[in-house]
Amino acid sequence: MNDIMTLQKMIDESSRIVFFGGAGVSTESNIPDFRSADGLYRQQYKYSPEQIVSHSFFTRHPQEFYEFYKEKMMFLDAKPNKAHLKLAELEAAGKLAAVITQNIDGLHQAAGSKNVLELHGSILRNYCMHCHKSYSAEYVKHSAGIPVCECGGTIRPDVVLYEEALDSAIIQKAIQAISEADMLIIGGTSLVVYPAAGFIDYFHGRHLAVINKDAAAREVGAELTIHAPIGEVLGQIAVH
Repeated sequence: MNDIMTLQKMIDESSRIVFFGGAGVSTESNIPDFRSADGLYRQQYKYSPEQIVSHSFFTRHPQEFYEFYKEKMMFLDAKPNKAHLKLAELEAAGKLAAVITQNIDGLHQAAGSKNVLELHGSILRNYCMHCHKSYSAEYVKHSAGIPVCECGGTIRPDVVLYEEALDSAIIQKAIQAISEADMLIIGGTSLVVYPAAGFIDYFHGRHLAVINKDAAAREVGAELTIHAPIGEVLGQIAVH
C-alpha cells in the first residue's frame, strides 16, 4: 500500500485528528522557512535572524528589528495552499479537532480553519505597548520605520519573540487537544523548537503520521513518515 493510501486509511479510521504544524506548511505559499537551505537562517545579515527576532533586540534596536520583520516575516499577499485548505475541510467535516501551529502568518484561518492554536502569535495582531490600541498588519507593514500609535507609543506585533514565554493558556489547550486526539499529524516541522516539540509526548492515540520534506530532528515513533511537501500530500486526501 503506498503512503497516500496508508494516510487516507488512517484518516478514515480517525474522528478526532489534531494537526501540529510548522514553517514547512507555509513554504508552498511562498513564505520562506527558517532552517531550510534557502531559509532565513542561511541568509547573511549584520545580525543573525535569531538575534533580530529576540525580545532584547526588539527593545534595543526597534528600527533594525522592523526593517527585518517587515521584509522577511510579513507576507501579506500569501494565500493558503492545499495543506491549509485540506485541514479546514477536515475540520468542517468534523474529523479534525484542532490545528496547532508554530506559524504566525494566519493562513490556517484564511483557509477557513476555526480552532487554530497559534503557539507563536500572529503578524495579523498588533498593539500599542503604551495604550494597547490594536493595529492591522497593513498599518505596520506600510508604516515608515518603527510603527507608532496615535498616542505616541511603539506598536509591536503580537508574536512570541525569542526570550519570551509562550502563552500558558494556549499551551494548555494544545496539550489537551493532543492528549485527547485519536490521530496526530505532524507536518512541516523539524521538531527542534521547544517547548512546542515536547507537546507530542502527550499523544497516546492510535495513529501518528509525520509529513515533512526533511527528516525530523527527533524520532517520534511515527507509524507513517512521508518525506514530501505537505500540500502535495494532503491535496491527495479525500474527505468523507
